[in-house]
Amino acid sequence: MIRKRSIEPHQLEEKIMESYQHILLALDFSEPDIYVIRKARRFAEMFGAKLSIIHVLDNIPMPDMAYGTKIQLDKNSGDELLETEKSKLKHIGDELGVSPSCRWMVWGVPGPEIVRLANEKVVDLIIVGSHGRHGLALLLGSTANSVLHHAACDVMAIRLPEEITGDEPVGDIAPHMSGQLGGTK
Repeated sequence: MIRKRSIEPHQLEEKIMESYQHILLALDFSEPDIYVIRKARRFAEMFGAKLSIIHVLDNIPMPDMAYGTKIQLDKNSGDELLETEKSKLKHIGDELGVSPSCRWMVWGVPGPEIVRLANEKVVDLIIVGSHGRHGLALLLGSTANSVLHHAACDVMAIRLPEEITGDEPVGDIAPHMSGQLGGTK
């Protein structure tokens, strides 16, 4: 008679805890990101996982070739808006202890770009904020929804709170989110 080996609850927990090796934190640098950053930090610590960050630029003014205007859109661009975004990514990465080689700022549509990078870098958990859309906004979709439906790995959509509170220290990240979070340190 062959007996099936059952897994004890503590063994199952250990197996789950080992499952995440590389977590990708997707940020849009909105004020509620501070909440997502806190959660991602905790998960990376809890799983002993490598943490990476992606920020997708989708609101950068694009060149209007019909009128001949051109804005340089590459990683060395001197554009003030681009430099601000680079600075935010650097600061958050530094605060979280994320290696510069694991911080990405890319141009494109956020959902597909997050999924593409997660596949390319062999990520096994994507953490993204979700605004809990309803009605027409839900039908039109969101970044979290797009990532959830297209990622090959697990996705954790963190419900963003209506209001951010300063009940947890996050180092010096808050002032770099929108300039209006001075009381959330």
